[in-house]
Amino acid sequence: MFLNSRPSESSAHGGPTAAAHDRIYRTMRTRIMHGDLLPGQALTLRGIAKEFGVSMTPVREALRRLVAEGALMLSASGRVSTPELTGERIEELAALRALLEPELASRALPRAHMALIERLQSINANIATVNARPDASVYIKTNLEFHRTLYLRAQAPAMLAMAETVWLQLGPTMGLLYDRLQRQDAPYHHKLIIAALKAGDEPSLRLAVRSDVTQGLRLLAQ
Repeated sequence: MFLNSRPSESSAHGGPTAAAHDRIYRTMRTRIMHGDLLPGQALTLRGIAKEFGVSMTPVREALRRLVAEGALMLSASGRVSTPELTGERIEELAALRALLEPELASRALPRAHMALIERLQSINANIATVNARPDASVYIKTNLEFHRTLYLRAQAPAMLAMAETVWLQLGPTMGLLYDRLQRQDAPYHHKLIIAALKAGDEPSLRLAVRSDVTQGLRLLAQ
C-alpha cells in the first residue's frame, strides 16, 4: 500500500478528489474515535474505495492523514490498521488526558452558565439511556459529546484539538473498555463534574474530570 505518493493535481488544488478525500477522512476519523473499529483491525485501499465509490487516490490521502494523527498504524510492509495499544501507551495517553482535560474544564468554569449545565445534564441522561441497551459506539459518541460540550466553553481551540487527537488514538481501545466495564448507568464522575460546575468549585471540578478520564483507562493499562 503506497501512502507516500504525492497528492493528485485535483486534490492539491481542490475539486472532486479533494472533496472525496475530506469526506472519507472525516467519516473514517469518526468511526475510529467512536470505537467502531477494533484494535488491530486492518484496512485496505481497495475496500474503502469500493465502500465510498471513489478511486484509491482520495482514500490514500485520507489514510495518510489518519496515520499522521496516530489514529492508524502503517507497518513496514504497507499494512494499515488501527493501533493495538500496549499498557504503557494507554498509560501515556491517560496521562495526557489528565493534563489536558482538567485544564480545559477549569478554563470553561467561568463561562459555565445554567444553559450549559442543563445541556450537560441532558447528555448525561442520554448516556444512562444508551447503557440500558449496550452499544459501545453510541456510548463513546455520547460520552465524548459530554466532554466536548464542556470544553468548547474553554475557548481554547488548540488545547481541545490536542485532546481530540488523544481521543482519536484511544477510540478502538475505548470500545474494549466499554465492554469490560459493562456500565449500567451514567458515569459517576459526570455527576461530580456537574455538581462542581454548579458550585463554581474549581479544585473539585479538576479532580472529577481527571478521575473520569483516567480511571477506566488505567484498569486497561494494568
